[in-house]
Amino acid sequence: MAWITLIAAGFCEVGFVIFLKLSDGFKRLFPSIGFILFGAGSFYFLSLALKEIPLGTAYGIWTGVGAAGSVLLGMLFFREAKDMRRVLFIFCIVAGVIGLKITG
Repeated sequence: MAWITLIAAGFCEVGFVIFLKLSDGFKRLFPSIGFILFGAGSFYFLSLALKEIPLGTAYGIWTGVGAAGSVLLGMLFFREAKDMRRVLFIFCIVAGVIGLKITG
């Protein structure tokens, strides 16, 4: 169950970064509220996962899921560069996350 909550924390991290972008410097109310809710959810789920998963492993996976997800959604929805090198390095992040899971 801890691994599921850790993945949920990572997805919430992606959500709070996306809502941060949409909030336009906290000038827009609903995206700002989304940022707060997803941020709180991310830290809450991370805190639950840390009860069973070692800190370094959990933090690495949490940030890896957040970073890879944010880059992918940025490319899909915010017209960020879709360069093959970026995709290659996303796969490197994913490989690192899988490695942490295997060794954790």
